[in-house]
Amino acid sequence: MDDPIVSIENPRFEVDQNPALEDVARQFAKAFGYTADLEVAPALAQLLRLRVSQVNSCTYCLNLHYEVARNLGIHRGKIDTLTACWETDLLEPSEQTALAYTEALTRIADTTVEDRFEPYHRELAAHVSESEVVEIAGIVINMNVWTLLKLAQGATPTLDQI
Repeated sequence: MDDPIVSIENPRFEVDQNPALEDVARQFAKAFGYTADLEVAPALAQLLRLRVSQVNSCTYCLNLHYEVARNLGIHRGKIDTLTACWETDLLEPSEQTALAYTEALTRIADTTVEDRFEPYHRELAAHVSESEVVEIAGIVINMNVWTLLKLAQGATPTLDQI
């Protein structure tokens, strides 16, 4: 038996109602989305996208990025334990560091004087090249734009029965 097809409903608004918003979102996706040509390893980029989707509780993005992660062949253990990635040895130190950076940037409003963002940047820069730091920032910012956009639209995955 085939799985039902997932479709997306946007009950609040469609992004094409505002060309400027649509253009910004599309340009960001082209530069840093899951089909972009990046220096950052595709599997790492996908884990970062998925983590932002989890932190922001975007069901549209979760649905999309779990599937992309599986299609990329990312080890199931990495995908399944991503919500507690600091509690596993399944990830490389560079992946752990990139995920910590991703979470810190996504939760920037929770940053305090005692827990500044700078240490996350320095730790990431110790594991990856400067151009990869910039790409990782772009990936995280792009995903935050998309998760907030999809949440504002009310994008809701639904099952279509075949």
